[in-house]
Amino acid sequence: MRTMGLVALYPKRRTSLPGRGHTIYPYRLKGLSIDRPNQVWAADICYLPMAKGFLYLVAIIDWYSRKVLAWRLSNTLDSHFCVEALEEALGRYGCPEIFNTDQGSQFTSEAFTGALKNAGVTISLDGKGRWVDNVFVERLWRSLKYEEVYLKAYENLRHAQTSIEQYFRFYNTERRHQALDRQTPDAFYFGGRTCQKRHDEQ
Repeated sequence: MRTMGLVALYPKRRTSLPGRGHTIYPYRLKGLSIDRPNQVWAADICYLPMAKGFLYLVAIIDWYSRKVLAWRLSNTLDSHFCVEALEEALGRYGCPEIFNTDQGSQFTSEAFTGALKNAGVTISLDGKGRWVDNVFVERLWRSLKYEEVYLKAYENLRHAQTSIEQYFRFYNTERRHQALDRQTPDAFYFGGRTCQKRHDEQ
């Protein structure tokens, strides 16, 4: 195939391409002690194969508790589905102090950063090529793929939506994490701590 110049055509898993002209913000989590819910949220996009075709999944998590706050599926890589997930998370859980993502064009778009600025949230971006800066979302993707996605072949968007919704409900409410003292993300997020909603004071 190399000699003949034949290559397979398929969607490449490059979900973090920066947008031309988009503002690049500094990484603000270095050396930061994260010790409460809604102090830092993070988001990322992953590629999901189906029986035929593919989807993109965005998820927003609370860094402290690993709780999945909101998510959306899309068959395109525009910023719309990311903004929808962000607006849901802000509406349900209030505002974080810092929001961290990679430098993908979806997260550096005016629509996404504008929503964060309007909510008074500090924007933080990973260093270029540094997946480890957003390691907790990467761990979520690993769990999702090995415990859910790779065990099934989604027939369509509706099938994927229903199945992933069930998984995230299990992940938040039943799946215990060693790093959370064997508690679930929900228990760690809500348990014994008051979530910081800065807009409540306004």
